[in-house]
Amino acid sequence: MEWREGEETVVAENGSTQENPKDGSICGFDSLHRLLQASLSPQLFQEVSRMLLGLNCGKEVEPITLQQPIKALSSKHNFDLQAFSFSADRESLRGPRIVRVGLIQNSVALPTTAPFLNQREGIFQKLIPMIDAAGSSGVNILCLQEAWTMPFAFCTREKKWCEFAEQIDGESTSFLQQFAQKYNMVIISPILERDLNHGETLWNTAVIIGNHGNIIGKHRKNHIPRVGDFNESTYYMEGNTSHPVFETAYGKIAVNICYGRHHPLNWLAFGLNGAEIVFNPSATVGELSEPMWPIEARNAAIANSYFVGSINRVGTEVFPHPFTSGDGKPQHSNFGHFYGSSHFSAPDASCTPSLSRCKDGLLISDMDLNLCRQLKDKWGFRMTARYEVYSDLLARYMKQDFEPQVISDPLLHKSAQVLP
Repeated sequence: MEWREGEETVVAENGSTQENPKDGSICGFDSLHRLLQASLSPQLFQEVSRMLLGLNCGKEVEPITLQQPIKALSSKHNFDLQAFSFSADRESLRGPRIVRVGLIQNSVALPTTAPFLNQREGIFQKLIPMIDAAGSSGVNILCLQEAWTMPFAFCTREKKWCEFAEQIDGESTSFLQQFAQKYNMVIISPILERDLNHGETLWNTAVIIGNHGNIIGKHRKNHIPRVGDFNESTYYMEGNTSHPVFETAYGKIAVNICYGRHHPLNWLAFGLNGAEIVFNPSATVGELSEPMWPIEARNAAIANSYFVGSINRVGTEVFPHPFTSGDGKPQHSNFGHFYGSSHFSAPDASCTPSLSRCKDGLLISDMDLNLCRQLKDKWGFRMTARYEVYSDLLARYMKQDFEPQVISDPLLHKSAQVLP
């Protein structure tokens, strides 16, 4: 059973019809994992989960039992709450390096027609219980979704949304610094940045707030989409911060913002700079990218021997003025459904179940960072990478007189050649 966003009904294999849920659920279930769990026998579900989610050190990724007050916050404020643990093999010369990491996905709090100040404050208030739940659970590093302080209005091409832009040390940073200090927690805050030192230029930026409330640094989005409704270059262009890795009290982290996940070299560069955890704060919709979502980050984690935290916003954001995107489709007033489904991927190819496709959520994971080196030793990807070969190819490709290395069958260009 399957439907496309925007369609009113779906036709099942038996010919019956069912209403397309407006909340973004899958046949009434808020994630594929929960749909399968409810539909399959326990034995079959376990085998399917093994195939879909992999094994961590030879066993399923283990759930973590959180304290009752944390669960109560989740129930009271209606957000999905899940927690899992990635382990590593025990070593003789190094102790475990266990870090607790959190991801928050959320919908906007108010309609996009509300005053901007109210919209931003509504999101702040919505996130407080989720941040408190993360901090009270002992989360060491917390990452929010792309442009978390605002609706993802970059489809509209209307410049009024630029008002949400702020300086690196602006309102959202001040808001989060109190939680970083209170919970001794590193927080990654992706915002729409206004660079006052360079003509008030806008950037899509992640601010790294240290566990003492200090600003460690920032990273600007490397790759900007020009596909479908994603007209982001109307507001900001490609970033200029390269591929920084931030050494925090809890490990070396990096941020690959949204569309950068489609670029393997982007993932590679963060790995070459020594990242142990790479976060991918995103805003993406089902019809465009959902089949790619569980694949790209997991591939990156495997190929680069680090953990990946993938975050996507959730819900459907309707804008006051319809827009078109130059793709021949009729004008419309929303992107489509942001399908959430935030999850963690590990370097051994295992991953967690995803958060809800239609609810706010907090995903927590313990991860032993020793697993990064253990997988490097096991597979030898760095040792066998042959970087010099690709460096030479890329250097030649960048020259105007580049010619592809194509060897043609000589018979392809002989007319009326008759073979014996």
